[in-house]
Amino acid sequence: MMMPKIYLLCTLFAYCYGANILYVIPFSAKSHYLSLRPIGLELARRGHNVTVITAHLETDHPPTYHQIKVDASKVWDLLGEKRPNVFSMVDLSAEEFHQQFLWPGTLLVIERALKSPAVQELLASDMKFDLVINEQFMQEAFNVLAHKYNAPLALVTTYGNCMKHNFLSRNPLQWETVTFELLDVDDPTSFFGRLRNMYFSVYEFVWWRFWFLQKQEELVTKYIPGLTKPVPSLYNIQRNTSLMLLNGHFSVDISAAYLPNIIEVGGMHLTESDKSLPQDLQKYLDDAVHGVVYINFGSNVQSTDLTGQKRQAFMNVFKRLKQRIIFKWEEDTLEGKPDNVMIRKWLPQKEILAHPNIKVFISHGGLIGTQEAIYNGVPVIGIPVFSDQLNNILILEEMGFGKLLKFHDITEEMLYGLLKDVLEDHSYMVKAKEVSKRFKDRPMNALDTAMFWLEYVIRHNGAPFMKNPALQLNWFEYTMLDVYSFVVAVLIAIIYVIYKIISILILLMCKKSKKIKRS
Repeated sequence: MMMPKIYLLCTLFAYCYGANILYVIPFSAKSHYLSLRPIGLELARRGHNVTVITAHLETDHPPTYHQIKVDASKVWDLLGEKRPNVFSMVDLSAEEFHQQFLWPGTLLVIERALKSPAVQELLASDMKFDLVINEQFMQEAFNVLAHKYNAPLALVTTYGNCMKHNFLSRNPLQWETVTFELLDVDDPTSFFGRLRNMYFSVYEFVWWRFWFLQKQEELVTKYIPGLTKPVPSLYNIQRNTSLMLLNGHFSVDISAAYLPNIIEVGGMHLTESDKSLPQDLQKYLDDAVHGVVYINFGSNVQSTDLTGQKRQAFMNVFKRLKQRIIFKWEEDTLEGKPDNVMIRKWLPQKEILAHPNIKVFISHGGLIGTQEAIYNGVPVIGIPVFSDQLNNILILEEMGFGKLLKFHDITEEMLYGLLKDVLEDHSYMVKAKEVSKRFKDRPMNALDTAMFWLEYVIRHNGAPFMKNPALQLNWFEYTMLDVYSFVVAVLIAIIYVIYKIISILILLMCKKSKKIKRS
């Protein structure tokens, strides 16, 4: 009788074993942090010892959640520039956005994080980790910590499909339907849309592979000394990634083929909220007889950047609506504010979107806010500015509960017409609720799915069996060019032999014919 009890205790002990996990999310953008924070907190709640390198601190967390604070300076500050009017970036091409802001800015962000005293203290310590989790967003220098601690590497995105990782892991590229994650394309499946997608994917990969990664290698050499030799390249470290978690889901994104170690976990930060709204907001929403229009352009794009005629267009439309307006406005006052408008510098967006009186969400189309609207079944009017925002809105529009309004097209009549359409045509709300239902319909919710696979990788020592065996082949073998070349060569040889036989036969027949004529 005692043996089964001992066996049960041993099993429970093994099951409850807490791993030592390093979680690297130092990027300063608040939207990135809101999307990624649940992973570290939930791992700690499940008994793991989690060390988090972060620009944002948690005040309420489990005792096994340890925070290493890095500088939270914005990209603009590190670049030594005054914060631009973000709406002015709407005309930047994807190439210009990467060259002017994304690549130089993120290099400075990662250097600032690496040289911070708290991170240097961690690197100098004798800490050991069973798993390294790093955000896949221009911070590949931190991937080398998987080598330093001889631990599996897991990556997690704040966007969906990651094209460069497809190249590295030899996941199908699917350029015909899957658009590069940070590329804005008006018509992705058209000939020019697919051509643009293929071109930019190759363009970005080449620059990333041969320039950006080299800059990251320099940061590794400068700030992470004493690594065990030989030190693999950052390129090869990422090729050896055990797990990639994508912030997307086929129920609302373009469905795509993925390898077993690339998992969709879109909406990890989304759960039925148990937080209550501030009393004034709750009453404002509850008493909205005709519903509420909610406007928030996120943490990077500020409503105060709307100027001149475009700001006036919003004010004029507000006056024409019978609905109440909740407007994220980053100043204390808004000149000409109508009586039906409430402004706040910050708003609890998840809780607001969960309120049944929200009728439409006017957004910039960022993925985090878009997922929150999808989760709560709220129609969206999107005004994209850069990156993946246009593609996010196009997907909502195709599904039937979103409308695209380009920044340069903002006029009073255009904005009022779109709002009137969405508010009065109930099909938008019906479709939004339908999509919300299918987004939530999963065997496990997004966060539990992430937990399962992260713990799976720990249990199976990096789970190398999930990786594509084609990683062992060179590019010539992987693309089957050697086989195709052989088949083509054989076909050419056969055609040549047939040609020669026919030529000889024709020649013989001609000679025979001449002999007959002579005789």
